[in-house]
Amino acid sequence: MSLKALALNATLKTAESQEQSSTERMTALIDDELAKYDVTTEVLRLADFNIKPGVTSDEGEGDDWPGIREKILAADILLVGTPIWMGQPSSVCKRALERMDAFLSETDAEGRMVSYGKVAAVAVVGNEDGAHHVSAELYQALNDVGFTVPANAVAYWVGEAMGSTNFADLKQVPENVTTMIETLARNVTHLAALLKAKQYPGEES
Repeated sequence: MSLKALALNATLKTAESQEQSSTERMTALIDDELAKYDVTTEVLRLADFNIKPGVTSDEGEGDDWPGIREKILAADILLVGTPIWMGQPSSVCKRALERMDAFLSETDAEGRMVSYGKVAAVAVVGNEDGAHHVSAELYQALNDVGFTVPANAVAYWVGEAMGSTNFADLKQVPENVTTMIETLARNVTHLAALLKAKQYPGEES
């Protein structure tokens, strides 16, 4: 069964800046692994879009979120990649999560959130501690708005606190990171295929 994935890269760096993005490198490694399971992935760098503040699916003129929302709902798998800033997900990442809050009130005829049956995974990079805290924040937020998080659905790397080496600078990806990526891809594709074949039950009429 072929599956579609959407990767949201929540780096603070825009494509125009041409700066190396560790989040981009991590999501690219995951995308490559997903491809082994016949998953086609589209990547969006959120900093390149005008995502207006708010908690609705459309915040009016100039808001790029409606198009991003459409891509999220067309995918079977959502990968959210974020750097760690001040021990937390990036502000760009938080804004995307806030906009997905609208899913709480957007349901189908059987009362299921529009995000039901979709699987989510997380990628985290940073030069400080906080990978577990950040992944926990994202897990909870994504689950709140209807996504299913499989076992071991995170891949992360953290360097020395206040160090100068970023994940993008590494000549070789550490073996434990590769193992996390392989496990993530295997588990998310397995669960996404199951849910695509058999959706969650709706409300009883």
